[in-house]
Amino acid sequence: QICLFAKKSIKKGEAIFLERPLVSAQFLWNALYKYKACEYCLRALETAEENARRLSGIPGLSLPHPELCRVRPELHQACPQCQVMYCSSECRQSAADQYHRALCLGPSQEDPDHPINKLKDAWRSMHYPPETSSIMLMARMVAVVKQAKDKAHWQKLFSYFCSRAANEEEEIAHKLLGDQFRGQLALLHSLFKAALYDDHLTRWFVPEGFRSLFALVGTNGQGIGTSSLSQWVHACDALELPAQQREQLDSFIDQLYKDIEKGHSFISVLQCNHSCIPNAEASFPNNNFLLKLSALSDITPGEEICISYLDCCQRDRSRHSRHKILRENYLFVCSCPKCVSQMDELDVTSEEEEEEEGEAEGETEGDEMEDEMTDV
Repeated sequence: QICLFAKKSIKKGEAIFLERPLVSAQFLWNALYKYKACEYCLRALETAEENARRLSGIPGLSLPHPELCRVRPELHQACPQCQVMYCSSECRQSAADQYHRALCLGPSQEDPDHPINKLKDAWRSMHYPPETSSIMLMARMVAVVKQAKDKAHWQKLFSYFCSRAANEEEEIAHKLLGDQFRGQLALLHSLFKAALYDDHLTRWFVPEGFRSLFALVGTNGQGIGTSSLSQWVHACDALELPAQQREQLDSFIDQLYKDIEKGHSFISVLQCNHSCIPNAEASFPNNNFLLKLSALSDITPGEEICISYLDCCQRDRSRHSRHKILRENYLFVCSCPKCVSQMDELDVTSEEEEEEEGEAEGETEGDEMEDEMTDV
């Protein structure tokens, strides 16, 4: 079991570290719905105003204080061959150096018969919104190894995370693809092999190796919410304005969100265990793929650093409900101090929680939210 421990005292609110993902990719349905994100770092490419217009369906909408938008279209660059977009020349070059040369479709970018586009279409037909992963994470892992000078190093690094038993891998595939997962997994394997096969990576293209990669993406992937509109709203909240102007701006933003209501996973090297009472949390402060781990409380030397795989509401639920969520999504039983202290609780889900679950199942999917997810 991999654990992360503190070697020195860490104060509440202190940044523990920053890290970049091993690979990142935009969710495929998200891209199909025209949410524009940097092909490398996933930073939003739409201005806040463009974002608001698209989500609200109001083409003539104008945002006050446009100077608060951080998107800089004048810095954006396209791949000269396939025209995918990047937020800067640095991101375009980094993508080319790491994986894009192996995946660039050139003039075939929009060709539905290209093997990579067939793979994308098959994934979308099996994994509907709300998205939790992307087959393109696996494609970029292959591309990284293809382009790497030290192929063995990258193979070893990725394989380091592929350590689940066969039955656990099947559970993960079942969760991502549904009841027909075996047939769908076989189809994805066939398309993946046709699109990306490489003699240096034969172990990833046999059914067992493909299933291991698939399980890696299903458990180590993490979604990022990137939104230029959300950043603009936060910047507006920080403005010091006279009372009347503040009231007008707040009213405008409230109405904007009402109009929107009418109408991005990555494989991370972060290896923190879960606790229902975490002492650290991960965030994405730069509206891109850069992950920041911060302390939620003072951490002493030798203490394990844990994050929570549950959201705030889930952490407040009963021990039985928390264990159910963790078993279904992460295939383990939590033994953190909170769960140990509640061992004498009855292993039943409360009626209130069952009602909440029923309501959640009845909700329609696909609503536009403030932050649009890109899988990195």
